[in-house]
Amino acid sequence: MFRNFKAADRVLALAALFGALVLGASTASAQMERKPSPSRNDAPVESSDNTSKRFLPELRSREDFDQLARIYNAKTPYALPHLMFVIDRHDKDKIYYVNSQMFRFHQDFANAEYLSLKRGEDFFKDVYANDRRRLIVGTIAWQEPVQKYTFEYWEGDLVTPEMISETYSTIKNSFFADIAFKPNSTRQDDISAKLKVPIVTADEIQKNQEYLALNVAKGVGRFHVIDKLDDTVEIGYNEILVLKEVPLDLPPVAGIIVSQPTSPLSHINLLAKGWNIPNAYIKNANDLFRKMDGTWFEFETTLTDYKISPCTKECLDTKSQIAPAIYGADQFKSPPSDLKVTALSTLNVIRQKDSNVFGSKAANLGEIVHSRPQAFAVPPGFAIPFVYYRQFMKSNGFF
Repeated sequence: MFRNFKAADRVLALAALFGALVLGASTASAQMERKPSPSRNDAPVESSDNTSKRFLPELRSREDFDQLARIYNAKTPYALPHLMFVIDRHDKDKIYYVNSQMFRFHQDFANAEYLSLKRGEDFFKDVYANDRRRLIVGTIAWQEPVQKYTFEYWEGDLVTPEMISETYSTIKNSFFADIAFKPNSTRQDDISAKLKVPIVTADEIQKNQEYLALNVAKGVGRFHVIDKLDDTVEIGYNEILVLKEVPLDLPPVAGIIVSQPTSPLSHINLLAKGWNIPNAYIKNANDLFRKMDGTWFEFETTLTDYKISPCTKECLDTKSQIAPAIYGADQFKSPPSDLKVTALSTLNVIRQKDSNVFGSKAANLGEIVHSRPQAFAVPPGFAIPFVYYRQFMKSNGFF
């Protein structure tokens, strides 16, 4: 699921993206570049749509680039003009600079031009995981902080060193300006290190940045600080994840914060836009928010800053008004709680009726102990009533 790939990890890469294809609920192949959700009309993207051409075979001026490019956060310091490209290796590396105002996904363009009639998982296998792929696909962007054009691939693309060199050579011969490769994963960093290709890293682009809004929105959730995201980590839909690096895929969540610079064209931000949740890079976020782990907050991202404030019971009861539901109607409410009980209790005397005092997990364990199971033993334990958690929150300024 993650950014560091070996050859044996191809199956894991396939599994990760197949999940993204379903979660994205788009007819496209969950295109691995940063793009607005097709279902939203308020995404901060500006396009001139001043050409009816599906593509150009070469770009000989900034005007050529601009007539095909779409722009996130237009007319702000964070503007990111970018367009898709497709290289057909079966046609002498013919390059298509895609009208990215007309097409949102590489798959849509490839189907329209009959370069491929495959869709979904089949398209993914051919384009992102095949050493002998016909098509090389990626994105070209103007990186304002370093004043350079870069080309890049989806962070999970199993592109080879030869393909990177091939892409650079093809673009260099048909593009009006110098261009550099921007790796989007540890694997891409490693395989491009010895190539004779100019490289611009995400760290260079965001060298002096301590904050970058990857998706502007407001969310409500429980902070979950994760230093290493693997298959043992449980993720809930009502969590605001604080991650050290961007994974290839995630289930629906309430918000995303990453501690390390990442590409605004990443696949995860595509999901964040589709879910309409806040998503941001905040320098050293894992350390900054560690003391908030497990606590409920309102979290809002703007173009210039972020805002957090404690989410109390009243906040939770109006959660659906504060932040739109990820999908469908969100009926989440804070659970009823009895704050009159102050005594700790052992599991053997706790029953289901006590869930509003000690929580459902403790109550369920109490029921298991009470049933006297023969196949296994439940270790002895005790539970702390809700009243002490409330006192802790109040003493720490959350109420």
